[in-house]
Amino acid sequence: MLILLPPSETKRDGGAEGSTLDLALLGHPELSRARRAVLASTRRLARNRATMSAALGLGPQQSFEVDRNRQLATSRTMPALLRYTGVLYDALDAASLDGPALAFAAEHVAVHSALFGLVGADDPIPAYRLSHNSRLPDLALRSTWRDAVSSVLAGRDGLILDLRSEAYVQLGPIPPDRHAFFVRVAAEGPDGRVRALNHFNKKGKGLFVRRLIEAGIDHSSVESLLDWAAAEGIRVTKKGESELELVVD
Repeated sequence: MLILLPPSETKRDGGAEGSTLDLALLGHPELSRARRAVLASTRRLARNRATMSAALGLGPQQSFEVDRNRQLATSRTMPALLRYTGVLYDALDAASLDGPALAFAAEHVAVHSALFGLVGADDPIPAYRLSHNSRLPDLALRSTWRDAVSSVLAGRDGLILDLRSEAYVQLGPIPPDRHAFFVRVAAEGPDGRVRALNHFNKKGKGLFVRRLIEAGIDHSSVESLLDWAAAEGIRVTKKGESELELVVD
């Protein structure tokens, strides 16, 4: 089973003492060429603070994000699941997971980064700022990542749970012949009607992924996942051939 997460624009500072970015330590080495290209383009853009701020849509109080991109080659690294912050990752709270849960996450969780493509939960990465819609001057993120990431996902067997935003899906669609399901989050209102959530869907996704990680079950099929969810009181239903609806309180 692969649990595919979106990244977060916000990142935690710091990292392991003496560590720096080493692409050889990241999973999916077939993405190394694209990673080097995006890294080089991002670092070139960061030479000009005003140009990078405009490209990333940064305000005056976010100039530290430019500094992060300038220091990509020298700043400390930490596991991806600990690097990202924000609503989803705060709900997931990877720092409080025990050893077996972290080991399960390292094998079964990936984050789709605009800078690195797919990274494993335990892959060591620096703090950075780059989003799916960032405008780099000499390459397009969508054309750079789309086929490369899709090719990696095409090689995955078993169940894939896609919790990415639709914008990141466009940076690497899952081939239609995979056993994959896009997860949408909804909430039941006082009138009993179930409605899709927007920003608050991130918390629901984070809590759901934490439950999956803590359970430590490598579900081989969506039927196995649905049976487990029902037994755990988690409201997940299959919608059509390729979507799951997660209903949260």
